[in-house]
Amino acid sequence: MTIEPQEFVEHIARLVRTIPEDPEITRAADLFTKSLTAGGIIQAFGSGHSEAVAMEIAGRAGGLVPTNRLALRDIVRYGDAPRSELDRYDLERDPSIARTILDLAPVQPHDLFVIISNSGVNGVVVELAILVKERGHDLIAITSRAHGDASTSRHPSGRKLTDLADVVLDNHAPYGDAILPLPGGGATGAVSTITSALLAQLVVTRTVRNLLEAGEVPPVYLSANVPEGDAHNLGLEARYAGRIRRGA
Repeated sequence: MTIEPQEFVEHIARLVRTIPEDPEITRAADLFTKSLTAGGIIQAFGSGHSEAVAMEIAGRAGGLVPTNRLALRDIVRYGDAPRSELDRYDLERDPSIARTILDLAPVQPHDLFVIISNSGVNGVVVELAILVKERGHDLIAITSRAHGDASTSRHPSGRKLTDLADVVLDNHAPYGDAILPLPGGGATGAVSTITSALLAQLVVTRTVRNLLEAGEVPPVYLSANVPEGDAHNLGLEARYAGRIRRGA
């Protein structure tokens, strides 16, 4: 058996052409717009590699300023959990961590949540989704329906992220994420980070379009690596003082 990287490129290219046709992207952008217009913040959470997609949403050049990234390490950075907690292999499977993350976050009523999880079944993800909905927030999921449908929930309720979200954006990653089979089992060539980042950017850009069409000036970051970037960004961030965090 020979691995053909070009097959991976062609597979991704097909997804890049078809994913933008998903009407759920427009629904997600409309929820973003509703939240921002009401003075809300976009709260994004992903653990493991999914945190890379949360970084596409919060604190990104060309992205929206009123955004905040939640992470597992918040229990140490902003809470009183010992650093050793982050070494637990099963941390993202522990539902109790979700409440701590949420309670430590600067959340207000009009904030919208985006939870990114390829499987959508781990305890933290599902518990966070449950809490977000109990507290009355809109919730968008970026996930793989194929992987989630083939998986058993690791939450005591038996629920999955897709059962709780108002809008589900399917990244079209297969069960197991990678697509090029290896001799003896397994596969290489993971899909989810690429397609989930595409979905995140599509929602952001459509939200910016919505704001422009409403006659508003979208609060969008410049790159910090252009001469006027810092002054522009710090001026916008000041509008949301105490509500957005830009830690590592």
